[in-house]
Amino acid sequence: MDLRIQGNVAVVTGGASGIGWACAKAFVQEGCAVALWDVASNTEEQARHLASTDVLTLGCRVDICDGDQLRTALEKTESVLGPVSHLVHAAAIGSGKFGFPFTNLQPADWQKVLEVNVMGMVHVSHTVAPGMRARQNGSTVSIGSVAGQIGSQTDPPYSATKAANINFAQCLAKDLAPHNVRVNVVNPGMVQTTLNRGVWEAWYSRQSVDARRSYEDWGTEKVKTVAPLGSWQQPEDIADMLVFLSSPKARHVTGQAVNVDGGQVMHW
Repeated sequence: MDLRIQGNVAVVTGGASGIGWACAKAFVQEGCAVALWDVASNTEEQARHLASTDVLTLGCRVDICDGDQLRTALEKTESVLGPVSHLVHAAAIGSGKFGFPFTNLQPADWQKVLEVNVMGMVHVSHTVAPGMRARQNGSTVSIGSVAGQIGSQTDPPYSATKAANINFAQCLAKDLAPHNVRVNVVNPGMVQTTLNRGVWEAWYSRQSVDARRSYEDWGTEKVKTVAPLGSWQQPEDIADMLVFLSSPKARHVTGQAVNVDGGQVMHW
C-alpha cells in the first residue's frame, strides 16, 4: 500500500530501540527521512544503520525532559532533513518496581516516571507542534499502553502516566484539529521489549526460589491468559498501525486511542 508519505520528515523519540526503532524503520521503508531523538549513547550510530542511498537519517542524543536540548534537536533536524511532518513519541520508562499492591511502592518511586512519561510528552509537544500548526499540516502519534486503560496494577506509576498520555493526546487533538494537525495514540498490549522484560525482572525478584520462572515461561503464560489472540505482539505490529495513522489514509482519524493488543482490551 502506498501511504503517500514518501519524502516527508519524521521524528521518533525513543527511536534508538524497541518500538521506537521499529517505527523508525517503518518510516524509512515508506521513503521518509527520519530523525531519532533518544537519550541513548548509540543514537547517532543507530541513525546511521537506518540510512540508505535514498533516505536521509539523523541521530540526536537528547533528554526529552530538557526543553533546550529539544529545541536544539529540532533546529538540527530541520536544517538537515527539513520541516517535520510526523512526530512519533515513543520515549517512556517504567518505575522498575513491581507495584501490586501499590503499597509496595513509595512516593519517591513515582517522580522520575511522571517526569519522563508525562512532562516529556509535554516538552516534546511544545517543541514540535508549533511548527506543524504554522504550516497547517502534520501528524503526531504517541505510544500509549493498555495499562493506561485498565488500571494495570503491575506498575501503577507507569499505568497512571499512560492514562495521562491518552488524555493529553485528546486535548492536543482538539486544539490542533483546526490547523490540520492530527493527534492519535497507539496502545500496545504484550510486546517483548526491554521495558516489558523489566516488569518480569521486578516480579521475579519478589518470588521465592521455587516460584521463579523464566521470562519466556512467565510471558508466554501471561499473554495466553490476557490476549484472546494468544500471542505476543511484535514491535513491527505497533509500527504498522502507527505509520498508517500518520498517513493521509487516516486523514479523518484524530483524538483516537487505537489498541494493537491481540484483543486484550475490548472496552469491557
